[in-house]
Amino acid sequence: MSARTDSDPDSDIEDGDTKDGDIQDTDDELDFEDARRARWTATGTGALLTLAGLAASLLRLTGSSPALVPAAYALGAAVCALAALLGSRGRTRRALWLLIAGVMVMAFGDQAD
Repeated sequence: MSARTDSDPDSDIEDGDTKDGDIQDTDDELDFEDARRARWTATGTGALLTLAGLAASLLRLTGSSPALVPAAYALGAAVCALAALLGSRGRTRRALWLLIAGVMVMAFGDQAD
């Protein structure tokens, strides 16, 4: 990657003439909105998958399936609950990976049935 070497860091434009501060404030607000939306998405998805996993675990527990199946659903639901907790605290990347792992554990339980 090459950068221009002929550019002067001290340009002729003064700070009072530009609205860079306004643009920076707008970008910061957009970044804040994106982060908040990601937190809400991770939290909501984790809570929804937790409820779905617990419901599936209870339904499979009352049926004639092996004990591994409801345990897998319950474990997947617990992982998704942890993901919802991490998502609410702003750890959205880790929450996403935990959501994927939780759904995979639940899918394993479904395949074991």
